[in-house]
Amino acid sequence: MLKLVLLRHGESVWNKENRFTGWTDVDLSAKGMEEAREAGRVLKQSGFVPEVAYTSYLIRAIKTLSLALEEMEMLYIPVYKSWRLNEKHYGELQGLNKAEMAQKYGDAQVLIWRRSFDVPPAPIPESDERNAKCDPRYKNLLDREIPRTESLKDAVARIVPYWQVEMAPMLKEKKNVLVAAHGNSLRGIVMYLKNISREAIVDFNIPTGIPYVFEFDDDLNLIKDYFIGDPEVVKALMEAVANQGKAK
Repeated sequence: MLKLVLLRHGESVWNKENRFTGWTDVDLSAKGMEEAREAGRVLKQSGFVPEVAYTSYLIRAIKTLSLALEEMEMLYIPVYKSWRLNEKHYGELQGLNKAEMAQKYGDAQVLIWRRSFDVPPAPIPESDERNAKCDPRYKNLLDREIPRTESLKDAVARIVPYWQVEMAPMLKEKKNVLVAAHGNSLRGIVMYLKNISREAIVDFNIPTGIPYVFEFDDDLNLIKDYFIGDPEVVKALMEAVANQGKAK
């Protein structure tokens, strides 16, 4: 049996402040660091032994992976970083408070920005200092590969090929895979693996720091998927994520 574990990064400073983050490189909060460590402890207790790991170019995911692997005593395994696993780009919304935007534009509009399949927020201006084209970590990308905003559809278009070319072959080689990334980049993988419709994906949320396990047969047919944790606790955490975009 082949195993893939998806791990959304621990709470970031902007998660704590309920801000849209996207490609902004925001660190983990103290709670987020503990969530990452706890994820590592839980995975170790479950008997999961990753042989290769993947993460994004963003510190909140990189640090989550490192802290989890440290708890598992597996910092030595190969780790691959890719911009393709970055969070969905939130354009001009990056840095803005989700609840305040819901008060201004309504819960429904913010839900569309956060979770819809094909509606992106307004793009970040070319001259904005937050434009990722100015960030040296993306200097080797083509300009068209650097988003100014994204819908989930756009994010899926960069994430799924990476899954197919890089991660799936590792599983086929009988290597267990750990991926530490972001709410929407992981939603893109889940949408693909479970063939979730664009309508249904709107209501699917991934909580921070809770390992999400996928089990496959040798031909990469999905057998089952599950979160490691008390089902009621996981449900409450998923609902909390959904409620971040609602007016207070």
